[in-house]
Amino acid sequence: MSDVVQQVSSSTTLITFSDAATKHVVAYLSKQNNCKGIRLSVKKTGCSGLSYVVDYVNAPLADDIVLPLASHYHIYIDKISFPYLKGMHVDYVKQGLNSKFIFNNPNQTGQCGCGESFIV
Repeated sequence: MSDVVQQVSSSTTLITFSDAATKHVVAYLSKQNNCKGIRLSVKKTGCSGLSYVVDYVNAPLADDIVLPLASHYHIYIDKISFPYLKGMHVDYVKQGLNSKFIFNNPNQTGQCGCGESFIV
């Protein structure tokens, strides 16, 4: 049985990364063995219901949605998470000694006070 990987190319559904986010992710991916990219997903948690999950990907899963990231790296998204993430822009910022990803998600309608979870 072969795995089916769905490529998405419509600009209305793309998840975009800023230059800073792309550089940060590629720097980490290049240090991993056999890493093909990152997986973005959501999980149920926190005060508001959902939180973002970022994982390394060594092999795509069946029915993954695949978006280009940089050079030979890709963004992988499962079909269940994609409706929550489509149209999102990911940035990476450094604030003093801290650094973090910023998820600018047009599907998000609110978040908890601590900023750890969101609702759509």
